[in-house]
Amino acid sequence: MSEPSRAMGIDVSKATLDVAVWPSSERWQEKNDPVGWTALAEHATRLRPEVIVLEATGGYEVAAAAALVAAGLPVVVVNPRQVRDFGRATGKLAKTDALSAALLAHFGAVMKPPRRPLPDALTQELRHWLARRRQLVEMATAEQNRLPGAPPAVQKLIRAHVGGLRRQQKRVERMLKELLQRSPAWREQEHALVRVPGVGPMLAQTLLIDVPELGQLNRKQIAALVGVAPLNRDSGTRRGQRMIWGGRAPVRAVLYMATLTARRTNPLIRPFYERLIAKGKPKKVALTACMRKLLTILNAMFKHRTAWDPTFALNA
Repeated sequence: MSEPSRAMGIDVSKATLDVAVWPSSERWQEKNDPVGWTALAEHATRLRPEVIVLEATGGYEVAAAAALVAAGLPVVVVNPRQVRDFGRATGKLAKTDALSAALLAHFGAVMKPPRRPLPDALTQELRHWLARRRQLVEMATAEQNRLPGAPPAVQKLIRAHVGGLRRQQKRVERMLKELLQRSPAWREQEHALVRVPGVGPMLAQTLLIDVPELGQLNRKQIAALVGVAPLNRDSGTRRGQRMIWGGRAPVRAVLYMATLTARRTNPLIRPFYERLIAKGKPKKVALTACMRKLLTILNAMFKHRTAWDPTFALNA
């Protein structure tokens, strides 16, 4: 690994931005508002760090990150779990805002996370609508699961609640479609995706909004990113069961549902699934392999800018 670089970490909360610089012990705090963003960008410009690291914190980090990007600074927004794992590995288990900022700075200096462009305003809005749809689906599913054990009077209330949630879901889906129609490029990409048998509007929208890396990574990288790559669990002479974990769980959940359809309708996925079952693979393992294959096909289509073609996809 190369030598650690000068880095800045910013722990974001709703009201404040705690900042730390590595390897120095410089620390300070700004308000998480326009005045604070401007002051932060000016201070960071003077320090000239090689990387500035923030955690994804449900949207509170977006405006500060955008202000830093606008100032031409090297900003990276990382998954909080990566930083927690780094903290455990380095023995830094204490938790305060100031210590979290210092840990983020140390993480950035040592790990040098790759910079990715921040999503634009339309993408940010789409992500909020997509997240809301997931919440509504989860709430409706939870309510449906309560039906069997409930008395008739309570069942009536549950069904009414589920009906309201489904109506909200339809409104959210209409809004997603309207927002996607504002961008000709996104509209073309969505149309290209839904032409693939088994891929519906929800998977297409989820990939466009939550997987901007689609088409930019190789097959192994995109599978690991979404969390459909089997990971070894071996130790010494023990050979553990290969499992999928990590990655972007909401994307994986939508991909799973699409693969259930592709298993029956897609001319490549269906025989692939049947071959795996014929070889004695458990259905769950075969379905996971189909998820990975479907994602690989879509990634290859975006990478080579080609429409759905079973002959091309066969070699994806």
